[in-house]
Amino acid sequence: MTSEQRQLRQTLLFLRTSFEAIQHSIAGRLEDPLPCWLDTSMLSMLSRELTRCCQQAKPLFAPAVVEQLFIASQQCDLLLKQCPGVLSSAVCHRQLSAIMLPLASAIRQIDTPAKRRWPWQRH
Repeated sequence: MTSEQRQLRQTLLFLRTSFEAIQHSIAGRLEDPLPCWLDTSMLSMLSRELTRCCQQAKPLFAPAVVEQLFIASQQCDLLLKQCPGVLSSAVCHRQLSAIMLPLASAIRQIDTPAKRRWPWQRH
């Protein structure tokens, strides 16, 4: 793994951890019928960083990794368009999961190159 790839992987880990922290901060309010009020400035910053990572990943990683990052970025944009106050806490929680799942998938694919995966795991 090159230093650029390692640095991008570290940024992706930071993003995943950040989205997890946001999700955990609203987890206690899942039954709350009131709208979820996320900090849109922080979410905007994370979205910009995720978009930047998606663009930087194109020459560095396999297309499957870039595709997962693109999906995460699109889901983050969707969440931003609905914030603040449009989503309930439960829907916001699910939308954050929709960001983290492809992000985690991309990180797993980076950590385990295709040639080292089991045949059924290769994409």
